[in-house]
Amino acid sequence: MRKRTVALLSLLAIAGAVYLNNTSLLSSRPAGKPVILAHRGLAQEYSREGLTGDTCTAERMLPPRHDYLENTIRSMEAAFAAGADVLELDVHPTTDGKFAVFHDWTLDCRTEGSGVTREHSMAELKKLDVGYGYTADSGKTFPFRGKGVGLMPSLDEVFSQFPGRAFHINVKSNDASEGEKLAAYLTTLPPDERRLHTVYGGNTPVDTVKAALPDQRVLSRKTLMHCVLRYAGLGWSGYVPESCRGTSLLIPINIAPWLWGWPDRFLDRMEAAGTRVYLLGPYHGGGFSDGLNDPETVRQLPAGYSGGISTDRLDLIMPIIRGTP
Repeated sequence: MRKRTVALLSLLAIAGAVYLNNTSLLSSRPAGKPVILAHRGLAQEYSREGLTGDTCTAERMLPPRHDYLENTIRSMEAAFAAGADVLELDVHPTTDGKFAVFHDWTLDCRTEGSGVTREHSMAELKKLDVGYGYTADSGKTFPFRGKGVGLMPSLDEVFSQFPGRAFHINVKSNDASEGEKLAAYLTTLPPDERRLHTVYGGNTPVDTVKAALPDQRVLSRKTLMHCVLRYAGLGWSGYVPESCRGTSLLIPINIAPWLWGWPDRFLDRMEAAGTRVYLLGPYHGGGFSDGLNDPETVRQLPAGYSGGISTDRLDLIMPIIRGTP
């Protein structure tokens, strides 16, 4: 009987220690506002029902609330002006040694061009109309046709236009050679500026960038899973695994509460480890979830939450973050 009592008390003591080590009630982290990651800047929305990797999203555009086109300088300027702290953009290597900022693997959906994006020069891509294919009425009208000519920027242009700003650079392939090209490009940036950015995408190019630039912040499905699984096993102690250090994390909002120390202790640990945390919308299986796009979900963030959120609907989310109607 005495042994049982001792064992029970020991378990209770351990449970109490784990609780105290992870409860946000004892955190000294001050309340704040979320850090905003705007996905593709200000972009047109589209129906997400039945999406596949080959779906042309420009053909299923929803009635527009604004006239900005994703991945353009104008869209990025508007996103920063609206309050975004970080922007996500998509890149493709070109045949003339540049990186084009454009989402799609091919040109056929959004532009009047055709073929694989990376099989063109930046000079050729500059001639295209990136607003050509958008329609909200099954092809009856094309409200942005003719308004996007020459608006596909190079990565050089983006960094020149927005010095000192942070970007998530999305590699659109799983090609090691693209990782090599991007790593070589990033070495031309001042180290402090380079470390503002996160490279994310396929496991292979991201691993290649990390091997070439060990201090570069990166994110892939593999790096995310390694971090989350190791932290699930060890985070109760306050220990931050090496796979969680110096990276960025995109965490679905319905997974985050299961992380040890969520929210404030977890955020403190990741911040001390040089890692940035951004919440996504709920995960329901099958891959990364969408951004945190539902205003009602945003209103359910922990009080004083000062970590990051990623959103595709910056114009709708920012008024809620600012506390304005």
